[in-house]
Amino acid sequence: MKLDVLAIAAHPDDVELTCGGTLLKMAQRGYKTGVLDLTEGEMGTRGTRETRAKEAALAAKILKVSWRGNLGVQDSDVQPSRQNKLRLANRIRALRPHTVILPYWKARHPDHYHASTLGYEGCFLAGLKQLPLEGEAFRPFKILYATSFEGMPPTFIVDVTKEYETRRKAILAYGSQFRPAKSEKKQKVYLAIDELDSKMDLLARHYGDMIGVKYGEPFLQKELMAVEDIVTLPVRSI
Repeated sequence: MKLDVLAIAAHPDDVELTCGGTLLKMAQRGYKTGVLDLTEGEMGTRGTRETRAKEAALAAKILKVSWRGNLGVQDSDVQPSRQNKLRLANRIRALRPHTVILPYWKARHPDHYHASTLGYEGCFLAGLKQLPLEGEAFRPFKILYATSFEGMPPTFIVDVTKEYETRRKAILAYGSQFRPAKSEKKQKVYLAIDELDSKMDLLARHYGDMIGVKYGEPFLQKELMAVEDIVTLPVRSI
């Protein structure tokens, strides 16, 4: 399979929360999209491996994802080790994505910032011809970083207003995370994820407002962007 866009993240639901609308928008434009979860999210307070796998499959279907896989890295121990980088490089060679979306390289959760490093270095290793891996050497053309969690100034923002309601359905497909059982609510256990859905809604509105639309998803790229036609640049200045 040759993917146009591959989003890589530490846990099931990370992609839906940060760039789910963009993946859906690309799929609706005819591009082949994919998601690679590095772990099964087994260290989360809520949900089992089996439950989260079913939720991830449902979310992928909602977002019209062409392919979803799991690298099988241990949750809470995502590390850019040689073994993990080679496993990821092997997937990159097999999927041959043109564009890869990674988590931003700074985060509260160690798995997230390690996932960023692992993702970049795995993509780099995939292009080494002398590396003893199956498949032809390959590197993605573009690497983007999803910045929704960090509040960093983005390079650009994708308008996901039309895709937003479907994106939210994909997020809520993770019932174990965002629709806790009544018995758990009665215990009055506070978890950060209890407010995450509403926080992501506020962030999407904030970034949408920055480009004059209702909802937006921000991205950062390390290299400068090239522009051919300055007359058709979007977003009004005054």
